[in-house]
Amino acid sequence: MSFGGSGLRTTGMRKVMFAVLTALAVGGCTLQTTDPDGDPRSPVHIQVSHPPDDKPGATATPAPTPTPTPKKADPAPSPPATVLWSRGDSGRDVRELQARLRQVAWLYDGPTGSYDDLTENAVKGFQGKRGLPRTGRTDTVTWQRLLRMTHEPGQWELYLMGGQPAAYADPRCLRGRVLCISKTSRTLRWMIDGRTVSTVAVRFGSQYTPTREGVFSVYWKSRHHVSTLYDSPMPYAMFFSGGQAVHYSADFAARGYGGASHGCVNIRDETAIAAIFAEVSTGDKVVIYW
Repeated sequence: MSFGGSGLRTTGMRKVMFAVLTALAVGGCTLQTTDPDGDPRSPVHIQVSHPPDDKPGATATPAPTPTPTPKKADPAPSPPATVLWSRGDSGRDVRELQARLRQVAWLYDGPTGSYDDLTENAVKGFQGKRGLPRTGRTDTVTWQRLLRMTHEPGQWELYLMGGQPAAYADPRCLRGRVLCISKTSRTLRWMIDGRTVSTVAVRFGSQYTPTREGVFSVYWKSRHHVSTLYDSPMPYAMFFSGGQAVHYSADFAARGYGGASHGCVNIRDETAIAAIFAEVSTGDKVVIYW
């Protein structure tokens, strides 16, 4: 009997197993497992996600083609600056250029009003110091830079070393042989019967030792005179009032109107005064006026 009981149990277990397998087949893979505490656990789900563009049947959108940036054309080269003055030019504008170059210590001679080699070299130096092309010619760029660095030169900066036009002759100079001397224009005319033979720049005494004004005459000439009062040479001296004379001055030649005499009438052009000295005679008139 026991054998038969075992067979019945075997048959029963087979039926149970068959029922379980049938339930699995119908319900799908939803077998639940338990955790170590015996509680049921959720089944494991694996989900694969796709980017939107990777969906089946989706068409990839091509990236936009960048618009090329138009290339800027190279700027046209600037035209060269206009040249205002260069070597060989002369006149009042050149004199002003020279006066301004003196203000910034690039020129020490003049102004003369003539664009010579000294002026050209001074312009080159000024240009090179400021990063401009060293041409030696004064163009508009060089001139504007110099204007910003200097002031408007006055009358005696422009004519620091002479060269100024002479004033009209005083009526007292129009007869006879006259040294006609204007304090206004700082010039001397050597005149004969109203005709100007020669004109030179002159310098006068300071406010402490002023040159006398009026009508005088030459009373003594001394070719190699030396002042006994100041122990200074007075070549080509033509005395007209006490110790005051018309004579050559090396200081005037060197410094121009940067200095003054002790009352005499100084001339800086030695060649010119040598010629005048040779023509003037004792007794010739001297007129000094404003």
